[in-house]
Amino acid sequence: MIRLDHVVGVRQFDRPLLDALFALACEMEGLVAAGDAKRLRGRILATLFFEPSTRTRLSFEAAMYRLGGEVLSVESGRETSSIAKGETIEDTIRIVQGYADAIALRHPEEGAAARAVAVARVPILNAGDGAGEHPTQALIDLYTIGRELGRIDGLRVALVGDLRYGRAARSLALLLSETRDTEIVCVAPPGLEPRPDVLGWLDDRGVRHREERDLAAVLPGVDVVYQTRVQRERFSGESPAGGGGAAYAIDEAAMARLPSHAIVLHPLPRVDEIAPAVDTDPRAAYFRQANPGLSVGRALRGACVVSSPLTGCGWLAGSW
Repeated sequence: MIRLDHVVGVRQFDRPLLDALFALACEMEGLVAAGDAKRLRGRILATLFFEPSTRTRLSFEAAMYRLGGEVLSVESGRETSSIAKGETIEDTIRIVQGYADAIALRHPEEGAAARAVAVARVPILNAGDGAGEHPTQALIDLYTIGRELGRIDGLRVALVGDLRYGRAARSLALLLSETRDTEIVCVAPPGLEPRPDVLGWLDDRGVRHREERDLAAVLPGVDVVYQTRVQRERFSGESPAGGGGAAYAIDEAAMARLPSHAIVLHPLPRVDEIAPAVDTDPRAAYFRQANPGLSVGRALRGACVVSSPLTGCGWLAGSW
C-alpha cells in the first residue's frame, strides 16, 4: 500500500517509497491507456495557485480528470481570492478543505505549504512555495531521468543556473540523495550558488558534489544537464548573475560537448538559457519531461486521496 498524508518536501521520500511511487506511476500509464483509471471517481481536488503557473496547474488538473475525479480551481489567487482581502493561508485552507478531498497549493512564500499542513484535515500537495521546494517537480524529474536513461543510480548530474532561488533544482538536489553512486556538479553564476542547507544535506547523506564555474568544461563528463532560468521574481533590482548568464546557457556549441547518451532537462518555462536551436536535438528531453508529469501526478493524487495497492510494474529498483 502507498498512502501519503501530505506532500510537502522531498525529504519525506526514502528510496523504497520512491520505487513504489514510480511503480504506481508506471501502472497508471497502462491503466489510462486502457481507459481503466477511474479510481478517484467522486473525489475533488482543489488547486489553489497564488503564483503564475501553466504546466503544474494543468498537469494536476488533467491527472485528476483522467482518474475520474473533479477539480475546483483558483488561478491568480493573490488577485482573485480572499487572500487579496487579507485572509491568511491558514483560514483559506480551513474553508477550502470543506469543499475538496485534497488541495494542491502554490504560494509565493517559502513555508506556506507547511503552514497549510498545520491546519489541514485533507492532504496538501505542495506545488511550489516561494524559493523553498517544488517536490512534485523533483519527483517528475527523477522519474524522467529513469525513463530516459534506464536508471537513476550511478549518474553524474549537472545542476546549472539559478541554484539559490530555483526551487525545482533545490528539490531535485535533495531528492538525488536517495540515489546511489551519484555525483552532483553545481554550475551557477556568482550569487546564485546552492544554499548551505542543500550542501549540508548532501554532505550528511554522503552524496558526492562539487561546484564549478566553467560549464563548457563540465559538459563532456555528465549524464544529465538540469538547466534552470534565473528566478528574477525572487529578488528586487538587478539579478545577482549580472550579465554573466550567457556563459551558462545551453546552445549548439554546448550540445556539441555533451556526450551522445546524455540528456538535457529543464523544469520550464525557459527564457534564454536554452537556445531554440537545441529543441530538435534528441538529447533535449525537456518537452518529453512534461509528459511523465501526468503519470507521477496521477500516482500522487491516488496515494494522497485514496490508498493505492500496487500490482506488478516495470519500475522496481534495479529492474531497468
